[in-house]
Amino acid sequence: MEPLRPVRRTLLRDRAYASIRDAIVAGRIEPGAVVRDADLAERLGLSRAPVREAFSRLVDEGLLESKPQSYTRVTPVVAADVRDAAAVVGAMHELATRVAVPRLAAADIRAMRAANERFAAAVTAGDVDGALRADDALHDVLVRVAANRAAAATITRHTPLVRRLERNRFGEGGNCRSAGLHEQLIDACAAGDVDDAVRVTAEIWRSLAELADDD
Repeated sequence: MEPLRPVRRTLLRDRAYASIRDAIVAGRIEPGAVVRDADLAERLGLSRAPVREAFSRLVDEGLLESKPQSYTRVTPVVAADVRDAAAVVGAMHELATRVAVPRLAAADIRAMRAANERFAAAVTAGDVDGALRADDALHDVLVRVAANRAAAATITRHTPLVRRLERNRFGEGGNCRSAGLHEQLIDACAAGDVDDAVRVTAEIWRSLAELADDD
């Protein structure tokens, strides 16, 4: 496994969680790999307590599985779990879009266009990390403007399961199509067309769910 970067000693539990989650999603800790709190605590420069708390959260979110007194390991990428997660995340994004579109300012539209430009450039360059960061930035505009904390928390919880499969399937055509769908979404948002923006959002997440059907 590649090294994990040490984290600052503030919000240790959350930082440990984010570091381990990102390593799992990126494949730096592979499906089926056994993880040990002492090992990761040393690599992150932390005590074992925040790592154990992070493990508990990651088990709850489906990225780790644990058998008491035996092992904690990274879960496999299971198509049914990805479909379920994509359905939930998609529904929350549709809700956020419906609420956010009437509230969007010109600066928000510019931020979405800039994010999609970065997304398209990253796809062309084969930069999976850059593409996923830009994709998150684009959709996060709508989530932020909607200001629904429950929807935002649900999206944060379930998106990593989808992202793991996206990374595995990156470059097989779906990401290129997503840039065009993003453009349709931004145009609908700029026009204040709530129904069309929600329709495109649903199509974006339906296409991600279809990745699991093909897996």
